[in-house]
Amino acid sequence: MSESWVYPTLLLCVYGFFSNLRPSEPFLTAFLLGPDKNLTETEVVNEIYPVWTYSYLVLLFPVFLATDYLCYKPVLILQAASFIITYTMLVKAQGVMAMQFLEFFFGVATASDIAYYSYIYSVVEPASYQRVTGFCRSVTLLGSAVGSLIGQVLVSVAQVPLVYLSIITLSSSCLAFLATLFLPMPSRSLFFHEKDAIPDDQTAEKLTEKLEESEHKVPLSVDKGITVLKKNRSNGRGLVEVLKTLSMDFVQCYSCRTLLAWSVWWALSTCGYFQVVNYAQALWENILPSKNFKIYNGYVETIATLLGALAAFSVGFMKVSWAVWGELALCIFSIVIAVAVYIMDTVRNIWVCYTSYVFFRAAYMLLITIATYQIAANLSMKRYALVFGVNTFIALLLQTLLTVTVVDSVGLGLDVCTQFLIYGSYFAAIAVIFLIAVVYKVATRSRTDDTEVQTACEHSETDSADGNNTIPAKRSNISEA
Repeated sequence: MSESWVYPTLLLCVYGFFSNLRPSEPFLTAFLLGPDKNLTETEVVNEIYPVWTYSYLVLLFPVFLATDYLCYKPVLILQAASFIITYTMLVKAQGVMAMQFLEFFFGVATASDIAYYSYIYSVVEPASYQRVTGFCRSVTLLGSAVGSLIGQVLVSVAQVPLVYLSIITLSSSCLAFLATLFLPMPSRSLFFHEKDAIPDDQTAEKLTEKLEESEHKVPLSVDKGITVLKKNRSNGRGLVEVLKTLSMDFVQCYSCRTLLAWSVWWALSTCGYFQVVNYAQALWENILPSKNFKIYNGYVETIATLLGALAAFSVGFMKVSWAVWGELALCIFSIVIAVAVYIMDTVRNIWVCYTSYVFFRAAYMLLITIATYQIAANLSMKRYALVFGVNTFIALLLQTLLTVTVVDSVGLGLDVCTQFLIYGSYFAAIAVIFLIAVVYKVATRSRTDDTEVQTACEHSETDSADGNNTIPAKRSNISEA
């Protein structure tokens, strides 16, 4: 492409930084429970916060399709506008219903994250994918950490009222909105607007061979590849055709055992992660009320974000055969996460709770980065977007069921301490699931090895009856097996 990757990447990084620069975020629950909004804990935890989960779930798939059909930029503008509406309401609006609408618009914004992480792949060449992905993901973590730190410093050192943190967050969202207006408009997308037409069958076959090389672990047959490529001779594709392609890709992707294992952990753990992060501030308020004591939520979020980023960065230097040790690692780290959540709930000390939260987020960030890498290594860019979208949708579906049952006032409407006891048990159940997977994998491998050895021995005995000169070759085969 004629346009350099630097300009759109720089603008996208500016947008990512300022849209995640939210000094009010670590103090949201304290702000809602404080004199500015004067809401009760039951209203905040059981009536307001669940709306974000429901709206995120309902909007995710339509926004995913709209993002691709509209070529990303309009949805990025929608996301930036949703952030502005969210934080304007946070500053001005009052009452439970207004805060529920606020959570809905925040759900629109978070559902539009797919546009942020997909846009760059439509305006830069594949050779720059790894570089720009690293930049974009790093800058969002940096913005989140800087925002949390600014919020804590303003509260602890300058004694700034919490409402001003919301005003700063709103101002940051306005700067992010301006950045989206200058982004170049992509001319192609992954599904609806694919690249140029295929001139002939020979070219189609060559492109399909290249596609197979990049998708060797989730193969696409040559005939099917040529058929798909021939269908894309026009610049646009219909919704029905896109949905058919997505359904075929879905079946092929999740037929891969390695990808399925990491995807199951992704969906299950992300559900629990969202719940813990969403309601951690309510737990901290329960242990140490902000009305009576100084709170340090901003420092905790800053440390947790930076340690999570460091854990994610360290994945690139790990020399581990995840195909062999993957299930065991998922089991062990799920136990660590479960213990961290249990400690947060049972030890009624704010510093222990803060520390456990930091370890919880770091462990999750470490494993989700490994899962991301393992899934992406098996997929092309198109299937990458599909699988990550499906995994997130399943996580939100599970989170919705958990929220309706445990959190929402229409369900059990449990207090936050009981909720965290359930979340700890939830992660323990995930650990048990992968422990069973480890045992099954070991048992299956042992039976396979025993069968191979027995078969080889039978062949050796048969060959020895025919002639001793064949025995060394057969023993060699046994050792290789």
